[in-house]
Amino acid sequence: MGKVAAVIKVMPQSPELDLDVLTERLESSLPEGAKINDVDQEEVAFGLVALYPTVIVPDDAGGTEAVEEAFRTVEGVESVAVEEVGRI
Repeated sequence: MGKVAAVIKVMPQSPELDLDVLTERLESSLPEGAKINDVDQEEVAFGLVALYPTVIVPDDAGGTEAVEEAFRTVEGVESVAVEEVGRI
């Protein structure tokens, strides 16, 4: 069984939101078997910074759908979009 790495763009609801707190919320929302390997940040506009966590999930877990749904339920998240997916 292999693993899948996905880079997911997470937009916060506000530029004032503490990104460290948001990252902790994302990590605690992950379904079983998934983990965040790294989190990059990129300024989008007017002080708003998007998070780009690289999430590792088992290949048999049905892709990234469970992670996307978990991230969407996190307080402070405006939107979630998969940017890249690949097998490792």
